[in-house]
Amino acid sequence: MGNEDIKKLVPQRDPILMVDSLMEVDGDVAVTCLSVRADNYFIDEDRLLAEPGIIEHIAQSASAFAGYRAMLAGAAEPPMGYIGEVKKFRCYRCPQVGDELRTTITMGAEMAGVTIITGEVRFSGGDEIVADTQMKIFIKTE
Repeated sequence: MGNEDIKKLVPQRDPILMVDSLMEVDGDVAVTCLSVRADNYFIDEDRLLAEPGIIEHIAQSASAFAGYRAMLAGAAEPPMGYIGEVKKFRCYRCPQVGDELRTTITMGAEMAGVTIITGEVRFSGGDEIVADTQMKIFIKTE
């Protein structure tokens, strides 16, 4: 899926869109990618993607996965999601402008509209972990 297709899966739009594409889905696991660009809302004065931007990228990756599932189930619009809690967030190195990120989202248990997800961000094509976390995500369904 390209950038135009991702807009069908997430409610976010520029300048806050933090996922370029949903690359893979396999059961409860999905992989997204993001190119870190200079015009990204979360770029700091050192040309690094700040930690809140990494958290937002992980959350939007989960949103893209939820949107993909919703569209498969026949939804006309992607569902709205909200971060309920961020747990165990670790940032090992902030990406810089020009880096390509590949993020793996694993959906966990869901109860009363709240889903526990894990997210792991790596530099594309490498084994180096950028960040990882657990989140509670509330998906609003109508």
